[in-house]
Amino acid sequence: MKQEITFKTPDGLTLRADAWGDPKADPVLLLHGGGQPRHAWAGTAEALAAGGWYAVSLDLRGHGDSDWCPQGRYDHRSFAADVSTVAEFFERPPVLVGASLGGMSSLFALGHAQNEQRPPPASALVLVDIATRMEIDGAKRILAFMSQKPEGFASLEEAAEAISTYNPHRPKPKDLNGLKKNLRLGEDGRYRWHWDPAFVEGRLTPDSMNMLDTLDAAARGLSIPTLLVRGRMSDLLSQEGADTFLEQVPHAHFVDVSDAGHMVAGDRNDLFTRAVLDFLSEQVRRSSASPN
Repeated sequence: MKQEITFKTPDGLTLRADAWGDPKADPVLLLHGGGQPRHAWAGTAEALAAGGWYAVSLDLRGHGDSDWCPQGRYDHRSFAADVSTVAEFFERPPVLVGASLGGMSSLFALGHAQNEQRPPPASALVLVDIATRMEIDGAKRILAFMSQKPEGFASLEEAAEAISTYNPHRPKPKDLNGLKKNLRLGEDGRYRWHWDPAFVEGRLTPDSMNMLDTLDAAARGLSIPTLLVRGRMSDLLSQEGADTFLEQVPHAHFVDVSDAGHMVAGDRNDLFTRAVLDFLSEQVRRSSASPN
């Protein structure tokens, strides 16, 4: 049975999450990509709970039902601090599963712990179509999609058409009611995306892109079990970018999901979820069961 839980960030925001499974089981914290809500992980979270894990899917700050930051703090330091804070809620360090923004925030949180010589805030890491290198053209295309229609959509059909134009290889849903979880219906009767518009502002400035040294150091310092999942049709994480990460993290495992783009879990949730469950079973549980 799904339960809603909340967390407080270091700067006082309330973050909302859904949880599946036994809270006493080993935890998995699912962190969505920029512009997504926590509901993007629902299918995977249910499968994780059925596999004996405690799965928690979080709305990051400025997204979904979590608070928007009045000061517009949507930098990577703030997201990373939130990840570390939420991770401390669990009795044992969780597996961090992060797509795009959620993955970068996890990597930054782990790097920050390394710098402070603290134990990592995770027992394992799953990066979903994100690593230490990204394709700038792909990032620009994502931001262009997120920035369109600030006036909102007149209908769910109009929003679905915008998604289809951005992601043409994914079939249009027959039932558009699921889109309501990604959109807010305003008092003016128009639908707007379920995130703070301030999140998009300044995402590709020189400061925001000047992160390679920090990311590289965080990756090279990883000692926990690590899985990189790439969508084979991704325009954000190239095979070259994946290869760079695998050189930086020699113990990392890699899965290339066919017929999937950047939104791997949404494009091929069956293959993605199977890859994560296999990794958790073969690498995480096996390593935790091994004698020290």
